[in-house]
Amino acid sequence: MNATRTLGPAVKAVAMVLVLTTMAEAREFAEFKGGRGPGRGKHIVFLSGDEEYRSEEALPMLAKILAVRHGFRCTVLFSINPTNGTIDPMVRNNIPGMDALDRADLCFMSLRFRELPDAQMKHFVDYLHRGGPIIALRTSTHAFAYNDNSRSPYARFDWRSKTWPGGFGQQVLGETWVAHHGKHGVESTRGIINPQFKSHPILRGVEDIWGPTDVYTVVHLPPDAQVLVWGQVLSGMKPTDPPVPGPKNDPMMPLVWIREYKTESGRTARILTSTIGAAVDLESEGLRRLLVNGCYWAVGLEKKIPARADVRYVGEYKPTWFGFGKFKPGLKPEDIERAP
Repeated sequence: MNATRTLGPAVKAVAMVLVLTTMAEAREFAEFKGGRGPGRGKHIVFLSGDEEYRSEEALPMLAKILAVRHGFRCTVLFSINPTNGTIDPMVRNNIPGMDALDRADLCFMSLRFRELPDAQMKHFVDYLHRGGPIIALRTSTHAFAYNDNSRSPYARFDWRSKTWPGGFGQQVLGETWVAHHGKHGVESTRGIINPQFKSHPILRGVEDIWGPTDVYTVVHLPPDAQVLVWGQVLSGMKPTDPPVPGPKNDPMMPLVWIREYKTESGRTARILTSTIGAAVDLESEGLRRLLVNGCYWAVGLEKKIPARADVRYVGEYKPTWFGFGKFKPGLKPEDIERAP
């Protein structure tokens, strides 16, 4: 009896260690270690979190390409449901692993209406203040949305902010959410390269851009922004459909632009924004190449951008069509890592 009583606490202690070890080993992000290539030694952190355009599918695909074909180390963070550890873009207030930004060379984001806890958001804001470069896709122009009664010191990042007009999107990227310029789900987008910047390294080897999502309205672009690609509104949902006649395309809206943002600390951050960037848009080889080139440029490796960057998929890529409630439930980050 005395031996049993003695073993009881020990067994419990061992059980507790096993539980804590399992919890510590639980992966809340996907990691793709860089191989050989110009990007070796550089770390890209991807932030996935939107309900509509399947960034939880698009960003791991890009991360694999950048890791396997170009040498970058890539970490992909997701909106995680805290009750079961699954990837759930409907959860707007939890992206574990944001501290990865403390050591990142590039933040590649595709977020929509997030309200992260201050402890998570602080890593993003600190990254921005130290002049960390950013590549932002589609709904990242309205990445953050805070409750009207929020007392967070980061509430000004809200896309509707009046104290910091347009919030993070307008102030840093160059635009906040305004409207759909093309008809959503009816008029697709052709990317037209701006001849003024056709020799820019980000456009090296980029020959064709098309995506089924629509062109966004852009009205607040700052004077320092350089529009690399214009968005031409097509009359239908096929790449062969003709442009919509009339004022929708005269002038065309900016689709991809770059700028240098001066942070509050006085440092300068390279910014690339693309309002085309849904998972299905990234079936466009030209768009994938532009974004891969953009990663080189953002971290100061523009001289190493290949004449025609290899953007072949690593494994299978069959993206889900955009829309609300269409994400694949039950997946965990380790499932993304192991996907063929």
